[in-house]
Amino acid sequence: FVAALALRRSVTKGASSGFMLEMPRYQMPNLRDFALGLWSRAVAFLKRAGTIILLTTVILWALLSFPKAPPGVPQTEYSVAGRIASGLEVVVRPIGFNHDIALALIPAMAAREVAVAAIGTVYAVDDAEGDKGQATIREQLQKRWSLATALAFLAWFVFAPQCISTIAVTRRETNGWKWPLFMVGYLFAVAYVAAGITYWIAVAAGLG
Repeated sequence: FVAALALRRSVTKGASSGFMLEMPRYQMPNLRDFALGLWSRAVAFLKRAGTIILLTTVILWALLSFPKAPPGVPQTEYSVAGRIASGLEVVVRPIGFNHDIALALIPAMAAREVAVAAIGTVYAVDDAEGDKGQATIREQLQKRWSLATALAFLAWFVFAPQCISTIAVTRRETNGWKWPLFMVGYLFAVAYVAAGITYWIAVAAGLG
């Protein structure tokens, strides 16, 4: 409500246009339609997982694996992806994000679901170098993340526009890049502030 009010008073000034929406007739849900809806959603997700998520995870693995780090240097920091993440880490560290999260945010621009697979890939590459593949992702998270960082991570993805398909649809519907770029910048700013507030409140409460 606050965001809508602020935008109405600043960016989208002018006369309001009417909006009419025909509501469907209320009735008990049809089990067949319900099952078909669930099936179509499941198929859509599996297609997404088999294309975007798999592809971005493979690309991230390649960028994390090359070039090979010298002895004593973490592969996740020496690699191409690690060097890119080191620059991004400077920006996101004030909101509690570490180098691992900075790495995951890059491929997650394709789709926010990729973030989980990306974090798993990061820890798999790093763990293969250090603990010989014995540590689980849960153990890695407990060792590297505080509760404040985890809460900030959740707050970030509530607002962050990390979905290329959504940006592409916005570009098509608005016939230009003005509103898509505004949307991306605005939502990333909101996500950054929300994650920062969440992190520092959690730290103040002793959760960091």
